[in-house]
Parts: sequence; structure tokens; C-alpha cells
Amino acid sequence: MEYRLLGRTGLKVSPLCLGTANFADPTPEEECIAIVNRAVEAGINLIDTGNSYAKGECERVVGKALSLHNNRQKMLLATKVHYPMGPGPNDSRNSRLHILKACEDSLRRLNTDYIDIYQIHRPSPELAVEETLGALTDLVRQGKIRYVGCSTHPAWQVMEALMVSEKYGYVKYILEQSPYNLLDRRIENELVPLCKAYGLGILAWAPMAMGVLLGRYSSAKDYPVDSRAALRGGIYAERVTQKGVEVGDRFVRLAKEIGISPAKLSILWVKGQDGITAPLIGPRSVQQLKELLPVLEMKLDEEVREACDELVPPGSAAANFFNSAEWMKMKII
Repeated sequence: MEYRLLGRTGLKVSPLCLGTANFADPTPEEECIAIVNRAVEAGINLIDTGNSYAKGECERVVGKALSLHNNRQKMLLATKVHYPMGPGPNDSRNSRLHILKACEDSLRRLNTDYIDIYQIHRPSPELAVEETLGALTDLVRQGKIRYVGCSTHPAWQVMEALMVSEKYGYVKYILEQSPYNLLDRRIENELVPLCKAYGLGILAWAPMAMGVLLGRYSSAKDYPVDSRAALRGGIYAERVTQKGVEVGDRFVRLAKEIGISPAKLSILWVKGQDGITAPLIGPRSVQQLKELLPVLEMKLDEEVREACDELVPPGSAAANFFNSAEWMKMKII
């Protein structure tokens, strides 16, 4: 397996990384631990979680799974801070107070002394970014976190943070974690060029477009009972558009024509895109993980890339996977 440098850091990460948004919601603990075990055996060395996933339970399960391996030093552990973790007015967002407390809580749940990559889950536009970066810098100096990054930020705010870090000597973001799949390619317009120019890695979440690219949805209103759109509704249901369903059907036909499963092709497409460090795969079961592991060694054929471009042209979108971001005003009709 060819490991990839994460931006301009010296960190090398596997070309597929393990996302855990399904851990503890709905995947049970025993299956989660089995998923981590199989991922580690396959050479995946970055596990991404978030303090708000399953209200903190996801971090606890990830921590338990890693402790069973006794190889914490070989793994890269990433988590996030931003979303509410309590009812109080200071239990969320990107203030110094919340970041410092949330980091301590994550360390405890993860059963570790340090976090390799601590990410700001969403922007807090009401705050000066200096406050956020100052808190992150202190945590790095204390040895509690090693690197910092951001998730689902607009390009201009990533650039602002880089400039402020340069001016005041704060730690710099090493990566942006964005939604990216064949149905929503908008990061190609500004964010990907920015990250390439300034040496940030990109981890892509929702590479299978919540299963829309697998042909799981017969229409924008007909949700499989075990899908995120059905189980969680809200922003998840909004991501299922009629145009996206139609593209998904054509994508499934393309996958069959070239003799590969739609799941593999959707991940392979993201993995092979310019500027992408790695897609985050989020299996609900060991069996789903096993199906995707061959993509670690696969390469995207140029003819297949061109065929995908015909389905959804570069820089455009057939569904809105930025709908969890307050700053994104554009709607997909």
C-alpha cells in the first residue's frame, strides 16, 4: 500500500481512512470494535471521530477499540470540537472555554494522553478566529494535541486562519475535512486549489453520498428503512434529491459496465481526485468494510474518470452535502 503525505506535514496516512459516524448510532459496540480491528489489520492508520457523534459514546467506543490493540503509537487518532455537548451557553462553538474543556473530555473518553489531529468541526463566525487558534496553540504546547485542522469550512475562512496563524505564530491548520462525492463537487472550485497552494491535506466525508450513488433510493421521497435519511431525517433527508437519485442510477449502470461495485467505484473516484488525501469510509459492519478494502490498492482509470465527469461536471453539484454548514446559502433544487 502506498501511504500519502498529509499536506506538508511528515504524517503519512493510508489512502482510505476510517470514519466512525455510525459507531454507537446505529452500529453496536462489539461490531465497532471488530471494524477497527479489521481496518488496522488492513493497514488503515487514521481513525476519525468527533465528540458529538452519538453524544460522546462514539469516542468512548473508539478509545476502547484502540486500547485493545496496544499500538496507540502506530495509529493516528483524529477528533473534533464545536457542536453542543451540554445545555449551557458555553457548551458549544469554538470559544477558548469550550475548546479547552471539550479537549479534556475527549481525552478521557478516548482513553488516551494525546490527540493526533484536533479539528474544528464547523466555523463560529461570531468569534474572532484568534481566540480559537490561541486555544489550539496552547493545547499543542501542552502536548494534548499534535496537529490541528478544520472541517466543512469555506475557503476564505481557511485562508483567514492561515494568515492569522502566520501573523501571530499560532499553530496552522494542516487539513480541511469536507463533504465530497460525485454528487457534490463544489470544493473543486476554490477549496481544493487553496489547499494545494498552501499545503493542506483534504479528507473527504460522505464519499458514497449516503448511499445515493449505490442506487439505494428509488426516489427523493422513498427512503430505505435503515438509511440515514429515514433514521435521522432533517439535513440527511435533504441531501437526497431527485436529480441525485437519477445520477445515482446512471452511476450504478456505469459501475456494472466496468465490472465493479458502485460502492467501490464511488470510493475509488474520490480517492483518485486531484488534491484529495483520502476519503473517509464509514462502514456499519465488518462486511461493508471488507468490500471496500480492495480500493486501497486500486487506481482510477482515466476513461472512467471522464465518464463520471459526464454524469456531474467538475465543480458542480446534484445534491447539497454542505447543508450542515451555516455559511452555505446555495440550495440544490
